[in-house]
Amino acid sequence: MLNLIELTPTPGSPTTGIDTGGLADFLRAFFAPLFLVVVSVVALFFLFTREITRFVQFLILAVAIGVIFYVPNIIEVTARAIAGALGIR
Repeated sequence: MLNLIELTPTPGSPTTGIDTGGLADFLRAFFAPLFLVVVSVVALFFLFTREITRFVQFLILAVAIGVIFYVPNIIEVTARAIAGALGIR
């Protein structure tokens, strides 16, 4: 089970707070199946209504968003790049 907030201090940890070590894995495990269901339903809708152009556009967008969920460490790398661009270290 993922413990995001450390309620009791453990020996060796000087401070308590939010543990973000497994946050990306938690988000990936939570949203990836939901994403696949939504993509499947919308893709079937476009296919049954014979809107092939919109289907292809949606498929390209879905693949681009899917890369975020399934490529390892892409969330961490993107977050570090955005933080670096904003001047946050």
